[in-house]
Amino acid sequence: MGGVTRIIAGSAGGRRLEVPKGDTTRPTSDRVREALFSLLESRGAVRGAAVLDLFAGSGALGLEAASRGAADVVLVDSSRQATQAARANVAALGMARVSVVLANAQRHVEGRPARQVDLAFLDPPYTFAEDGLGVLLTTLAESWLSPDALVVVERSSRSPEPRWPVTLTRLVVRRYGETSLWLASPTRD
Repeated sequence: MGGVTRIIAGSAGGRRLEVPKGDTTRPTSDRVREALFSLLESRGAVRGAAVLDLFAGSGALGLEAASRGAADVVLVDSSRQATQAARANVAALGMARVSVVLANAQRHVEGRPARQVDLAFLDPPYTFAEDGLGVLLTTLAESWLSPDALVVVERSSRSPEPRWPVTLTRLVVRRYGETSLWLASPTRD
């Protein structure tokens, strides 16, 4: 997947991001990130938000949110190379409100959140099992999400719709070539 990954807009707009060595991650393309953040900003979902970026890789999604005014961002990835790249990006961009955690996504959300999140990104490898994604979404929805939170799931366009727990309601699906973006929010009683 050639090309350079950059922050698209905001305080760090145009700045390059280091990507993890090897092919363990699949960065979200600039075109998809631009479309996603246009959609999120039209919903007022970024500025001031507490953000959780699971399967963060280089941190491109969470760092884009921070650049656009998110209050704080936690980048989580189980790959040492990915978290090293994410830490390098956080340092290079001088983003003190972004933290990086080396952890398995499921184990991370099984812990108690320091605070509920307003925006959660889940960009697992396309080979990540659908059942595992369903369990992760269920656990995330149990205690991590604020009442008006948005959850963004990025998957291959060939993947089925995520298995949403009853506590999450799908709002939007957008397809961009090989990539599908699913947005959901906590189900209202």
